[in-house]
Amino acid sequence: MAGAKVAVVTGGNKGIGLAIVRALCKQFKGDVYLTARDPKLGEEAVRALKEKEGLSPLFHQLDINNLQSIRTLGSFLKEKYGGIDVLINNAGIAFKGADPTPFGTQADVTLKTNFFATRDICNELLPQIKPHGRVVNVSSMLSSSALKGCSPELQKVFRSDTITEEELVTLMEKFVEDAKKGVHQKEGWPNTAYGVSKVGVTVISRIQARELNEKRKNDGILLNACCPGWVKTDMAGPKAPKSPDEGAETPVYLALLPSNADSPHGELVSEKKVVPW
Repeated sequence: MAGAKVAVVTGGNKGIGLAIVRALCKQFKGDVYLTARDPKLGEEAVRALKEKEGLSPLFHQLDINNLQSIRTLGSFLKEKYGGIDVLINNAGIAFKGADPTPFGTQADVTLKTNFFATRDICNELLPQIKPHGRVVNVSSMLSSSALKGCSPELQKVFRSDTITEEELVTLMEKFVEDAKKGVHQKEGWPNTAYGVSKVGVTVISRIQARELNEKRKNDGILLNACCPGWVKTDMAGPKAPKSPDEGAETPVYLALLPSNADSPHGELVSEKKVVPW
C-alpha cells in the first residue's frame, strides 16, 4: 500500500470536518481517513457516509490533545502508506458567547486544543508529508479581527516574517496566563480566546511554510491556513449563512491544489482567495 495516496482529516465526525471528508471521498484519488476522538462517533459517521451516500471513507481514532494518539496515527500511516499526501487540521473547539466559564479557563482550554494540539500534530506529522503533499490548517477570519484587536506591538510581532515557533508559543502561553490573571486586555490582547487561538493557527502556518521552504524546498509541499466561513455547525450555531458543504469548499480546494502548483503557500485563504495578513 506504500504507493497508495492517503488524506487525513482531524475532527471529521461532524460539521465542517465531516463535509471535508465527504468532498474528499468524491474528489481525492486515494484513501480518505475520517479521524475522531470518540471511536463510536467516528465509526458511526463513516457508516453513514457509506450506507447513505455510497462513499468509502476509512476511520482511525485520533485525540489531538493526546500525543500518544497522534504518534499512533503517524506510525500507522507511515507503515501503511509510507507517509501522508493530504493533512487537514480541522479539529477545534469554541465556547458559546453566553458560556459562564471564567475567561481564563476558556483561554486555557481553547488554546490547548486549537493552537497547542494543532502544533503537536504538525510537529509529529509534517515530517511524513510526501513530496507535493498538501497541508491545510483550518483557521478563521476571526484570526484577522483578533489581530486587529491586538496592541500595535503584538500586531507587529504576529505579522513578522521572522517570528519563530518558540516566540509564538511563548506569546500564546502569555495570553493564557494574562487571561487567568484578568489582565489580558491591559497587556494588549483582544477579549476573545477563540480569536487569539486562531491567530496562533494562522501564524504557525506561516512559520511552518517558511521552514518547509528552508528544509524541503524542492518537495513542492504547499501548506496554508484557511477560513471556511461562518458555517451552520454545533460550534457556530444555526444562524450562520453557510452549509457545512459550502464551508468545506476552501479547505478542499487547498487540499487538492495540482501537483505543479507553487502557490498559495504560507497564506491565509478565504473563499479560495489569499487574504492579506
